[in-house]
Amino acid sequence: MSFLFGSRSSKTFKPKKNIPEGSHQYELLKHAEATLGSGNLRQAVMLPEGEDLNEWIAVNTVDFFNQINMLYGTITEFCTEASCPVMSAGPRYEYHWADGTNIKKPIKCSAPKYIDYLMTWVQDQLDDETLFPSKIGVPFPKNFMSVAKTILKRLFRVYAHIYHQHFDSVMRLQEEAHLNTSFKHFIFFVQVYNSIVMEHSSALTLFTM
Repeated sequence: MSFLFGSRSSKTFKPKKNIPEGSHQYELLKHAEATLGSGNLRQAVMLPEGEDLNEWIAVNTVDFFNQINMLYGTITEFCTEASCPVMSAGPRYEYHWADGTNIKKPIKCSAPKYIDYLMTWVQDQLDDETLFPSKIGVPFPKNFMSVAKTILKRLFRVYAHIYHQHFDSVMRLQEEAHLNTSFKHFIFFVQVYNSIVMEHSSALTLFTM
């Protein structure tokens, strides 16, 4: 949500994904922002009465992409090929990239390269109207939950990398409150919809694969 970032730099790593004004999804986003503005993060992630679950998950997935996009955009100068030659979240967790299409076999790469691959891939999914329909009456595909699960799992890895490798930089920039609020919002959302989005896998097990 944009209000989380206040007067921060508007720099983003990738172009922001906008939800069309006047659309039902835009109204859902505004509802979520209003609830978040009250400071009640647990209430903010709850499905509004009478709303479609797929549409709610889609709106929030777009918003988490935008939040992480902005957060990572503030520390890109510290996340370099030299400082982060491997995409990791501490010594126990190393992430290799594969998208199943262009790169089918997981490859080891630097954190900035991995995150570039990841955010480009997520952006492509969000822009695909067959996966994330923005028009009223257009149904979500049968594999939507699976796609959302993969997106959220991979976005978590950016949070994990920032916390493990760049939290000192975040603190120097005085952005830790924004990072912590965004991450707490993300975790509350995953906890609420874990049994559906994560197909009954525990968030911890899924995220640390």
